[in-house]
Amino acid sequence: MLDLGAAPGGWLQAAHQIVGNHGYVLGVDKEPIAKLPFENVDTLVADITNGEVLSRIMSLCQRYDAVLSDVAPNVSGVWEVDHARQIELARCAFRLACKLLKPSGNFLVKVFQGAEINEFKNEIKASFRILRIVKPPASRAESAELYFLGLGFLAPAEGA
Repeated sequence: MLDLGAAPGGWLQAAHQIVGNHGYVLGVDKEPIAKLPFENVDTLVADITNGEVLSRIMSLCQRYDAVLSDVAPNVSGVWEVDHARQIELARCAFRLACKLLKPSGNFLVKVFQGAEINEFKNEIKASFRILRIVKPPASRAESAELYFLGLGFLAPAEGA
């Protein structure tokens, strides 16, 4: 499992609970993450917007069953700017997921509601058998935060 925007490490712990001692979890964030006490959980300090991040991730594991992204920008307080920045980060996570997911893999990405959300939803929908929109109970009712959950990655044919 790949966790993008993994700092401070809460989702890494949840991911480890899912994969147990037999799977592998990699957390990626621009900020260092304290080492967790699990041999099958690694972390990588990297920026997902950097073109070199894909090769760095693949050097640790070629393909993943699931990609999670809780990446969010530093908010400016200008909603249109914050929304556009967040959608661009979500698109970076989606591009990585399309290169790293195993066929039938799953993708969970945080998005902020706004003008660009429907276009991004359609981009994800085209790559997965099922797309669900999730608002976790822990998310405040007034929060514009949602998660898109893509289930069953439709991997492109080899060489496509």
